[in-house]
Amino acid sequence: MEESTQEIIGKDNSNYLPVFSRYQIVLDRGEGVYLFDTEGNMYLDFLAGIAVNVLGYDFKPLVATISEQAKLLIHCSNLYYTRPQAEAARKLVELSGLDRAFFGNSGAEANEGAIKVARKFAHSIDKNKSKIITALDSFHGRTLATLTATGQPHYHEGYEPLPGGFEYVKFNDIDALEKLVDDQTCAVMLETIQGEGGVHPPNPDYFRKVRELCDKHRALLILDEIQCGMGRTGKFFAYENYGIKPDVVTLAKGLAGGVPIGAFICTDEVANSMKPGDHGTTFGGNPLACAAANVVLDTISQKSFLDHVAEVGKYFKEKLVELQQKFPDLIRDVRGEGLLLGAELSKPGRRVVELCMKRGAIINCTVGNVLRFVPPLIVEKDQIDELVEILFMSLNDFSEEG
Repeated sequence: MEESTQEIIGKDNSNYLPVFSRYQIVLDRGEGVYLFDTEGNMYLDFLAGIAVNVLGYDFKPLVATISEQAKLLIHCSNLYYTRPQAEAARKLVELSGLDRAFFGNSGAEANEGAIKVARKFAHSIDKNKSKIITALDSFHGRTLATLTATGQPHYHEGYEPLPGGFEYVKFNDIDALEKLVDDQTCAVMLETIQGEGGVHPPNPDYFRKVRELCDKHRALLILDEIQCGMGRTGKFFAYENYGIKPDVVTLAKGLAGGVPIGAFICTDEVANSMKPGDHGTTFGGNPLACAAANVVLDTISQKSFLDHVAEVGKYFKEKLVELQQKFPDLIRDVRGEGLLLGAELSKPGRRVVELCMKRGAIINCTVGNVLRFVPPLIVEKDQIDELVEILFMSLNDFSEEG
């Protein structure tokens, strides 16, 4: 006899570390851009596992490749070569215009690796060149180093003493950054578009000036594209929108369409500071994850696919702006690029998320009052219309509740 929803929730509550504020549904399967719970309810998914399920659910080529690779080889030590890893690394190098890739298992691992390789490179120039500057309201992960790099103090509480060598600056404030960057700066580490911090895109010329500052002081530019990369802005890498190239870029989330993987990609100059034994991983870049990544990379890198993301993203943003005009006292701002969009509310937004869920749509609220939309990249305009209608009714109810 199958367990009921409440039995599953009860089991989880009794045995799992209580670090998530979960909603009271048990998700069971997915199809396209829809999810289904154990009670048969259907949900239009505009969260995609937080920008992970970029090809939606039950994408046939991905499912087939994972199944085929599982029959051949799931795991292989990185002491040996595998075809899927070699192919995935080649594709990332070609797409990024950089030179070397390394695979881990998550975004935090990718950023941790980027921090390590940046320090290693900087120390080859000057042992005191170690300062890493990150942005306020950023999010880079939950290891000790990456949560220290995260410019949100509440993530630091209770984990002191934190690793040293990190300083913070307001995102988009080039004057403030210029005051901090000096010849002891190892790297400037920024999300190309801030996601967890409330969906904040850069000013048009911000990254060009950041790049110039880094070059002046021989500091590395590390771009965290764990949430905003993988085609989410309508370009494969979000930095392509701003006419610059980083020294190191990190990816994860959508890289393998839901199979755990992370990666950092860097220049040869940076990579050459590393030697065997300086970094490593047991599971990172395993054949199963890399086989899945190859399907995702081949699909998303197609111009027609990226053009689709740009088109539907523009359409979605226009619809959100129309909603803002209908609820001017409630929606303060609509911002973002492609299919990474946010609507900032004048009130806490969790209740809006709950009202949408009751109507069959999954969205997310970050930093308390920003509704964040990161749907599968295969979403169509009619599904955007469906979401906007649900959002309109939910916002209307929310306004009436006061």
